[in-house]
Amino acid sequence: MNRLEGKVALVTGGARGIGRAICEAYVTEGAKVAVADLLERDATDTAKALGDQAMSLAMDVTDLGSIKDGVQTVEAAWGGIDILVNNAGIFNMASIEEVTVDDYRRQYDVNVGGTIFAIQAVVPGMKARGRGGAIINLASQAGRRGEPNIVLYCSTKAAVISVTQSLALELAKDKIRVNAIAPGVIDTPMWDVVDGLFAKYENKVPGQKKKEVGEAVPLGYMGKPDDVASPCVFLASHDARYVTAQTINVDGGNWMS
Repeated sequence: MNRLEGKVALVTGGARGIGRAICEAYVTEGAKVAVADLLERDATDTAKALGDQAMSLAMDVTDLGSIKDGVQTVEAAWGGIDILVNNAGIFNMASIEEVTVDDYRRQYDVNVGGTIFAIQAVVPGMKARGRGGAIINLASQAGRRGEPNIVLYCSTKAAVISVTQSLALELAKDKIRVNAIAPGVIDTPMWDVVDGLFAKYENKVPGQKKKEVGEAVPLGYMGKPDDVASPCVFLASHDARYVTAQTINVDGGNWMS
């Protein structure tokens, strides 16, 4: 449909899973896409698979210099950035007795800091061009509610929702829209890690938790990365021109708001 024709997008954590699906959808809709990821080889593979409309960037969202370098590379190559998707994120579990300062800092640095400082890096260029922009942050259903043994991840994703609201209001005058998506249980390689952690904390056999959470979704199954990519296209497009400060649930009915 070419809803993103002529647009330039930067997707953090774009090499695999949900991030890759977003990159693929954006290229299909006519955008040029910078696939930014700490996993440099995977980012390169994804960009190659997407063809001339994509480039890869080695980016560490906990490193302000790395973020700025990546943004400048895209701006120099393609003239600016119209769309930013903050997809980079990490997950870990721990009981409150086991939470460490290092894990606290790491999850907040990636999930919250990475979101804030990537936005900080792209906003000056968006303002200077005067064309507005679309920023999409990946939150989670875990940011809508607390869950046992996941205090750090849940609180980081709640913070992403709050960041989305605050910056949407701050940037509205510049026609820069800021929204978020809160995925539910999405079948990606990350879920193998999550399933293993639940096996430890809930005394389950490998694969049991993944099966249970899929069956518990009102629609009856786990989502796919494409299920998240589609609303990412909508939020980046002109179709969403009057949508800002919102967090859209993409979770099969797990959370109602």
